[in-house]
Amino acid sequence: MYAEKAVIRVHRDMKVHTWCYPNPDATATIILVNGSLATSASFSQALRFLQPLFNVVLFDQPYAGASRPHNPNLPLIGKEDEALILLDLIEHFDADHIYSFSWGGVATLLALAQRPARIRSAVISSFSPTLNSAMHDYLSRGQTHLAACDRQAVGNLVNDTIGEYLPPLFRRCNFRHVSSLEEHEYAQMLFHIRQVLGLDSDSYMSCVTNIDLPLLFINGEWDRYTSPDDARAFAKLAPQAQFSTIAHSGHFLEMEHKTAWQDTRSAVERFFLRQGVAEQRLALAV
Repeated sequence: MYAEKAVIRVHRDMKVHTWCYPNPDATATIILVNGSLATSASFSQALRFLQPLFNVVLFDQPYAGASRPHNPNLPLIGKEDEALILLDLIEHFDADHIYSFSWGGVATLLALAQRPARIRSAVISSFSPTLNSAMHDYLSRGQTHLAACDRQAVGNLVNDTIGEYLPPLFRRCNFRHVSSLEEHEYAQMLFHIRQVLGLDSDSYMSCVTNIDLPLLFINGEWDRYTSPDDARAFAKLAPQAQFSTIAHSGHFLEMEHKTAWQDTRSAVERFFLRQGVAEQRLALAV
């Protein structure tokens, strides 16, 4: 699949490596936002059902993946910085929609609370406003392992918790990726965890009340860390929130098995159809 690559200068003079997958039949562009410890490669399965509908933009955060070599001596950055980076990329690529995964939802919601004029809707997958007991335990143990730079423990923790329903191949790839990150990336993740654990969730997500566009929250039925029930707390905050639960899946949704991929694709397509997006492409696909 062809991608146009570029390094874009963004907030605080940082640089991010981007991939733009053009679709000559698309009239809209969607930008994808990674979760913590992840790179754009984590969207390989989502890209399969998004690229037939949109021009798709992926990027690595300044401290991760292909962006990291372009940012020597990079200071730790907060989720507020990531939101400003996202806003810069929205303007650069004239993006119309956003698709985020896991903790990428924090930066996405913070950015949407600024009401960027171009954005018409967003999908927030595997995220909730609640730090339930399972997530709190995961973050607390992650904080310990990251502070000690215990690579094997970090890799095992991710696979044994949020990655518990991943198939063996993805579990091996996940472990290899997470356990081989640079110390700066571990320090960045540790900074994010401390930031999240130190904030009250109500005040942390109060920005959502300022978001006045359609949002779709997608969560896995078996996800103990960002559960569908916890995600529905957004119904009290976001006036145009919609919700979809993917049966027989955990935190990683479309990566876990073929049926979860199909159900996630269907939920996303239905949502965009309701917003009047990509009707022509979906009709042609049928």
